[in-house]
Amino acid sequence: MISFTFRSWLLLLLLPCLTSLRAAAPAPDWKAGTAVADITPEMPMWMAGYGNRTRPGDQVAQRLYAKALALEDARGKVAVLLTTDVLGIPKLVRSAVEKRITTEFGLPGSHLLINASHTHTGPEIRVIDTSFGRQDSARLERVLKYRQELEDKIVRVVGEALARRQPARVAFSQARAGFAMNRRENYSLPKGDVRSGKVPNPDGPVDHDVPVLEITDAAGKLTAVLFGYACHNTTLDGYAFTGDYAGFAQAHLEASHPGAVALFMSGCSGDQNPHPRRDQIAGLKPLELASHHGRALAVAVEAALQAFPRPLESRLESVLEDVALDYLPVPNREELQARLKSADRTERENAQVILERLDREGSLPKQYAYPIQVMRLGALTMVGLASEVVVDYSLRLKRELPGPLWVSAYNNDFMGYMPSHRVWLEGGYEGGGSLVFTSSSLYRGAVHPNIWAPTLEERIIAKVHELTRRLDRLKAP
Repeated sequence: MISFTFRSWLLLLLLPCLTSLRAAAPAPDWKAGTAVADITPEMPMWMAGYGNRTRPGDQVAQRLYAKALALEDARGKVAVLLTTDVLGIPKLVRSAVEKRITTEFGLPGSHLLINASHTHTGPEIRVIDTSFGRQDSARLERVLKYRQELEDKIVRVVGEALARRQPARVAFSQARAGFAMNRRENYSLPKGDVRSGKVPNPDGPVDHDVPVLEITDAAGKLTAVLFGYACHNTTLDGYAFTGDYAGFAQAHLEASHPGAVALFMSGCSGDQNPHPRRDQIAGLKPLELASHHGRALAVAVEAALQAFPRPLESRLESVLEDVALDYLPVPNREELQARLKSADRTERENAQVILERLDREGSLPKQYAYPIQVMRLGALTMVGLASEVVVDYSLRLKRELPGPLWVSAYNNDFMGYMPSHRVWLEGGYEGGGSLVFTSSSLYRGAVHPNIWAPTLEERIIAKVHELTRRLDRLKAP
């Protein structure tokens, strides 16, 4: 047994070493600021995410938020990462707030990333097409009013985060969660087979990585934590507003770290669902299950925070550009008019909306301008893809690009599913079928005249590589 005297002597001997290790901690050579805005709508209001709802949402089970994290490197370059508890941020919302933020705060558009949590129990912010009695004028007016309120709050919260910048340390770490499951069982099976289509597939591809950005102040206190996961935010349905599992994860983390702001960034979850969900566990209410999933994700974040986060050099770069994505050949007027006689109501409505665009604009687009953002924080590369990207993209990019790498989706635009070539060949909902619904329900001006061409994946991946190489050249001496 070691004597007290010897232990005391050993402690005195090691004290200079411990002090040296503490002193070796990197200096707070970043600046960081955060801000939060409540974006919960006034009741009642129509909800986004599920087309089978028959009335507006009229309850609030959990408040919804927009949160901003402003970062400034040692050279004075600034970027803002903004997260929102909504289904998606359409390009017209992104464009409107970008213009105002650039004018008011001088922040370049390429240094603003806006992510949506993709909660399916959030407010409707798109202008739904009014054809076929889909929407009355009061609903349309309410959507427009909320969207303006959302844009105002986003601009304000970005300004507040910029104004609150203080010396900080920034570090990256990663852990894993496990409740996401691929939801595409087997589209090669005959139609009607219970194993075919959008059902849980435990053997399908998943990305369970939980990337974490840790922000601490000069005293070492956690002030913000940005984290991600590739899973649809669909534990819940119904008529009560919540941030779903992502909202609960943020709440759990903020309760465990008083004064810190937790921000969630959606991953490539176009074909991933939380499992189990809704009422699939006897005796457990759906809201309790969402909280459990949120707790599991929060525990993964805590694990990452304890796993020796890697300090990031105080150097920031960001690029944001569009890549032209082709559609399959667009239909002509005769083809669309023939579809108006289809027995399928969705196909009829889709044809009508596309015809309206053809009449309004004189032609149909052959391509879509798809935004891709790549941000570099020290050694960390953050790839921000738009809309509902399937998991194949993050898995491929992690194979092809050096780490550390963080791939997110639902950034800067929201226009439908982005299938990989594998999923495109399989078809089904995420493979192209969902664009029919998207075309007949999105705000005017974003109607898809056909599904994506099979060049989709290669165009997106090639653009990511191009932008990454550009950032590499900026870092070169």
